[in-house]
Amino acid sequence: MSTTKRALIVIDLQNDYFSEGKYPLWNTEATLSNVEQAINKAQSLGWMIVLVQHVANAKLGLAPFFNEGSNGVDIHPRILGAAPDAPIVVKQFADSFHHTTLEHVLQQRGVEELFICGMMTQNCVTHTAISKAAEKYRTTILSDCCTTVDAMIHNIALNAVSTRANLATWSAAIE
Repeated sequence: MSTTKRALIVIDLQNDYFSEGKYPLWNTEATLSNVEQAINKAQSLGWMIVLVQHVANAKLGLAPFFNEGSNGVDIHPRILGAAPDAPIVVKQFADSFHHTTLEHVLQQRGVEELFICGMMTQNCVTHTAISKAAEKYRTTILSDCCTTVDAMIHNIALNAVSTRANLATWSAAIE
């Protein structure tokens, strides 16, 4: 058993990306189910779970989605149910480290390895994985725990980031 301290970073599994939201994505139900399973397995191994929530910057005007106070900005209730005690890091940029508390939260627990999942693959997931701040961690993207607008963009993004981050399915990576 490894003594490396690991964290599962769950990015932007928010209501606006699901069927009743303002910007529904491809494959959300399968992704949601996979993320729930990854959370459960990671918790059973004592990993830290961190939820990341995007909130649009009101100073820039009304955004198309993720507006503060809306139902769409809320983290999906099944994710909150799976990880009710997880810290929530609020962000306004694609990189989950940029102007957030994520680095501080990870450092408090001595995390050395990140497993990243969430929405959207080509944006917030990849930008977090290749962030300058993420360079100090061994980083893996859980490919079956991410989604975006369609399968093609999802696969293109994963291929593009594969030179900078490891790729794995949740069941193969979380053991």
